[in-house]
Amino acid sequence: METRDCIKSRRSIRRFTGQPVTNEMISELLEAVRWSPSWANTQCWEVVVVKETPVKESLVKLLSDNNPGAKGIMEAPVVMVLCGKKGISGAKKGVMQTDKGDWFMFDLGIACQNLCLAAHDLGLGTVHIGSFNHQGVDRLLELPEDIGSVEIIPVGFPAKEVNAPPRKDLESFVHAEKYGQKPDFI
Repeated sequence: METRDCIKSRRSIRRFTGQPVTNEMISELLEAVRWSPSWANTQCWEVVVVKETPVKESLVKLLSDNNPGAKGIMEAPVVMVLCGKKGISGAKKGVMQTDKGDWFMFDLGIACQNLCLAAHDLGLGTVHIGSFNHQGVDRLLELPEDIGSVEIIPVGFPAKEVNAPPRKDLESFVHAEKYGQKPDFI
């Protein structure tokens, strides 16, 4: 699949078939995370791969109320919890280099999207889930104190095709040279 087609055709999938995801596919997804860019190549990600129903049930209990991703977590044969090592991304000699602080959220966002695009390329569906009790998930997964959960991503074969939601027009968010100046290239 061409990269631009993959980007445009990927959808958030919350319902999955019972078809298993192979270990080879899981390895491919983890390779996509591995090759993600990161601040100064810190590669601050950690991934917990969940397949066991009791752990999935515990994850669902830690989601925000009425989270639409709950059924997906239970139906997906694989759930990936992407976590970040704190305090290394965005830092030089222990000092954060931007006014944005720890950069691990940015790096994890890239890694999560790489995973989701690779999954789509393999015919799998995913959804980004970020609304959950992070401290509870950290305890559940027994993460060390310097590692924090960022996102839960169920992975499986889509149960149905999902249509694309509307997208903003380029003119509504692209500026030329300075904010508010309309570009002549779109």
